[in-house]
Amino acid sequence: MDLILASQSPRRRELLERMGLSGFRTISPNVDEHMDGDLPPAELVRRLSQRKARAVREQVGDACLIIAADTVVALEGTILGKPADERAAFQMLSALSGVRHQVYTGLTVLRGEEEYTEYEVTGVSFRELRPEEIEDYIRTGEPMDKAGAYGIQGYGALFISGIQGDYYNVMGLPVCRLGQVLEALGVHCMHLAAQRR
Repeated sequence: MDLILASQSPRRRELLERMGLSGFRTISPNVDEHMDGDLPPAELVRRLSQRKARAVREQVGDACLIIAADTVVALEGTILGKPADERAAFQMLSALSGVRHQVYTGLTVLRGEEEYTEYEVTGVSFRELRPEEIEDYIRTGEPMDKAGAYGIQGYGALFISGIQGDYYNVMGLPVCRLGQVLEALGVHCMHLAAQRR
């Protein structure tokens, strides 16, 4: 099986490996990620994951199995992307302080003419944050390439008081849902993991 992850994200690569998948290639899709800001977050991430997967299929053809994902953070329906600078990161983290928000990931899996596109949503609650700890967090550099200006798998975990749903979805790949889609395509991740031991 020629498996391609349509992403250069180290977190998504790590999660695929944790699922028992190995020997896959990564290709960064060359797509415009700007879309209609009026789209609901679930539809936005679905469309962006489709766009990424289809762009890679145009490069490699129909013989490969392609996995693409797109993740956004939403607060009361407003999408928080990656912060443009430290000031934007401070504003985002201040807005998330003490409230619950949602993380949406769109997932597309392509093989030939078969296409599965879905999304997952996870609720994340932040404790109240002090301005000085937000500033310290920004100085770590971690927020600057993350949607919503935080990483659940890093120092940002210190801010999270609760989570409802798939933890790995917040990292950028809904592992459980992806496993089910791959199973429908005849790719049995647990069997592959058992064979590697």
